[in-house]
Amino acid sequence: MKTGRYNVGVGLLVMAGFMLYGFVLIYLRDFAPDREAWAASYSIGKHFEARLAHVHGALFSLLNLAIGFVLAKLSTAGDRSRSIAAGLGLAGLLMPLGILGEVYLGLSPIFVLVGAVAMTASVATSGILALRRWGDAGVTP
Repeated sequence: MKTGRYNVGVGLLVMAGFMLYGFVLIYLRDFAPDREAWAASYSIGKHFEARLAHVHGALFSLLNLAIGFVLAKLSTAGDRSRSIAAGLGLAGLLMPLGILGEVYLGLSPIFVLVGAVAMTASVATSGILALRRWGDAGVTP
């Protein structure tokens, strides 16, 4: 079944991307020509937003991994329900990407909001499916 596979694969790839972005943040903090100014703006402006993107990117990647594994175990649940949960999880990645878009491209925060709502809905849908179908799938907690 494909449902869940993309969440796991994309979750791992996005996690790797945000891990690499962590190296960018280390460079900006320790090695960039204006590192003092970057460090001085620790809790405001672009520095704060960049850290938010890094943290949420890692979190939402892990959530996609968890969602993917749960959905893969729920083979008795309806394909449509599982596909909706999986798609919402992937759409949730718009949040950290939207934060980066705001910081570096000046984009609207709409992507952040859409991603946050999508991930929340995905986690809730996956949780409901797990509560309803976990025993049906032959999985014991």
